[in-house]
Amino acid sequence: MVKIISSEKEFDEELKNAGSKLVIVDFTASWCGPCRRIAPLFEELSTKYSEVIFLKVDVDDNEAITQRYGVTSMPTFLFIKNCEKVNVCTGADINAVEKRLKAHM
Repeated sequence: MVKIISSEKEFDEELKNAGSKLVIVDFTASWCGPCRRIAPLFEELSTKYSEVIFLKVDVDDNEAITQRYGVTSMPTFLFIKNCEKVNVCTGADINAVEKRLKAHM
């Protein structure tokens, strides 16, 4: 399941509660065509890897989070472990996302 983040506070709580689990954050926008195309594939990954936490951040609704991580293009997938960024993947390539996911599990 992919959790949609509605605030910076909620995002920080999710990272804190994740502990040592891998968190993958999909930075997206409603107007982004590639984001809409990859969304169902990202959802599929979330059911395949239940031990990983999947979050979705709309860049227009959560500018502070977007700026914190320097996200400038969508979709961007950020990989976080122990509250630290461990990898990033830009573009709508679900195979690249899954490859990085496996590398950090």
